[in-house]
Order: sequence, then C-alpha cells, then structure tokens
Amino acid sequence: MDILHQLGDLVLGSVPTMVFFLLLVTAYGFLVGRPLAKTLRDRVARTSGAVQQAHAAISAAESETAAYEAKLRAARAEILSERERQLQQWQVQREEAIVEARSASQERIRLARIEIEAASITAREQIESATAELGEQIMRAVLPKSTRIMEANR
Repeated sequence: MDILHQLGDLVLGSVPTMVFFLLLVTAYGFLVGRPLAKTLRDRVARTSGAVQQAHAAISAAESETAAYEAKLRAARAEILSERERQLQQWQVQREEAIVEARSASQERIRLARIEIEAASITAREQIESATAELGEQIMRAVLPKSTRIMEANR
C-alpha cells in the first residue's frame, strides 16, 4: 500500500503542474495558436489569391498574345494581298506597254513599207523615163541621120 500512497502523493504533487500545464496550453492556444492559425489562413488566402492572379495574368497574356498573333497574321495576309495586287497591276502595265510597243512598231513598219513603195514607184518612173531617153540616144548613135529623119516624120 505504500506504493499506492506514494503514487497518490505523486499525483497530488503533480496536480499543480497539470493545472499549470493546462493553463500554459490554453494560454498558448490564445496567445500563439489562434494568431498563428489566422496568419496561416491569411497566408494561404494570399498565396492562393496570388496564384489565381498569376493564372489570370497568364491567361490575359495568352489572350493578348493570341490577339497579337491574329493581327500579325492579318497584317501578313494584307501585305501578301497588296503584293499580289501590285504584281497584277505591274503585269497589266507590262502587257499594255507590250501592246503599245507592238502597235507602234507595226505602224513604223507600215509607214516604212509606204515609203519603200513610193520610192520604188519613183525609181520605176525614173527608170522608164531614162529608158526612153537611152533608147533615143542609142537610136541616134546607131542609125544614120537620114533614117532618123524619116522615122521622126512618121
């Protein structure tokens, strides 16, 4: 029984320690535990809020990037269509220049042919008039004078 008595004394001696321990735990809960839990909740809220803000910023940046890429594609398409339009315009101008040059050269050829024909007609007339003169000169030189007079009278 002595052991029980010693145990009872120990338990009775430990009651103030247990009360002090319970007060300490309660004080810790009020002084440290609740503010610490509140701080951790705030930290989690801020962290999750920051993460959500970061996700929102990332999605906003992705949408801006997509919009920029769309504008870039539209600008490239516009540049290509403008380039194609300019090439077609140059092609039309080139064709017009070719047609104009062809018609001008054909007109020059026509005028040159007319000049050549006029020159050939003039040359033929000169040759025909020169032929008649040469024929007379040959007749004068070859035939005697009396024969010429008879022929001239006819």
